[in-house]
Amino acid sequence: MPRPLLLWSEELLEYNFGAGHPMAPLRLALTHRLLADLGLLDAFDVQPVVAAADEALLRVHEAEYLAAVRAAGEGRPDPARGLGEQDNPIFAHIHEAGARVVGSTLTATTAVWEGRAPRALSLAGGMHHAMPARASGFCVYNDLAVAIAAVLDAGAQRVAYVDLDAHHGDGVERVFWDDDRVLTISVHQHPGTLFPGTGYAQDVGGPAARGTAVNVALPPRTGDGAWLRVIDAVVAPLLEEFRPQLLLTQHGCDAHRLDPLAELAVSVDAQRQAALLMAELAEEHAGGRWVATGGGGYEVVSVVPRVWTHLAAVVAGRPLDPATPVPESWRRTIAELADVDAPLTMSDDAAATFRPWSAGYNPDDPVDRAVMATRGAVFPWHGLDPLFV
Repeated sequence: MPRPLLLWSEELLEYNFGAGHPMAPLRLALTHRLLADLGLLDAFDVQPVVAAADEALLRVHEAEYLAAVRAAGEGRPDPARGLGEQDNPIFAHIHEAGARVVGSTLTATTAVWEGRAPRALSLAGGMHHAMPARASGFCVYNDLAVAIAAVLDAGAQRVAYVDLDAHHGDGVERVFWDDDRVLTISVHQHPGTLFPGTGYAQDVGGPAARGTAVNVALPPRTGDGAWLRVIDAVVAPLLEEFRPQLLLTQHGCDAHRLDPLAELAVSVDAQRQAALLMAELAEEHAGGRWVATGGGGYEVVSVVPRVWTHLAAVVAGRPLDPATPVPESWRRTIAELADVDAPLTMSDDAAATFRPWSAGYNPDDPVDRAVMATRGAVFPWHGLDPLFV
């Protein structure tokens, strides 16, 4: 049986907005090093990344936008298209760097769809904010939307996308807003308190696809138990009903309490548990066909490498015990790079447990109210009872 697929090339580190930018390529480099030091790379079929061709990008992005990105790589900003704004500084070869990220997720997704890999991981992927004609939120091209569009063109009829980033997965939702073949579910901090300011419970999709855009808007400081409860209360029943032929998940880890750009309070342990839940849901409802990506996450030493290493271990079928010690070799790497102490274990010492939705709804709990707002807006479109499913 083929091994799970991991897409990796050092060239992915060239997606680099410059010193001081939150989207530091170091987070990818440290994650890859931690995977190597823990011996997890041996569990994967590791393949190099090939940049996506224009033909693939044009499934989602406008030709004029591709031209603008290429021009930005030659030093010509286009703020009207988000190229050269504070969030999205331009740099040499920005088109090529962005196309490699797309190529990573596209290769992963087509391999799983065609049965050449049971599961796949695109660590550099997850650029969920990019729009068809505009860069946004550190995202130049939308690798997730391009990959989904490719499998739709290949004959897929039902694709589900689950976004666990602290920020709303607005770009992917927008591309498939009126396409009932794609179910997009985003679990994020409330848009009244965080970029991009979209993703309310009542945003449920276009006229031809009501109920296929799903948004759970969480209050700041939402912690482990409530966050995992959302997956149980919203994601699980919708995937069971939708029965996707392929599941894509985005694992931005900026929901962690240490992340500087968001205000949720989700531990490394809970994000590991979420990866396990995604694997289980893929097995139960998508024939095991699962593609996972990275995404946001800006605490690059203590959080991103551990969360994404746990994710990789789950994709590989070798989940790590949270108490696993962080290898001394990796801690030395951190000591050489920065004057900070690396974590001692792969855990935040959090229980990462939750009360199942079936145990009852608490109207005094703000997260339960957010869940009920989403269930009330979406579940009837799927023939589900928002109170009792």
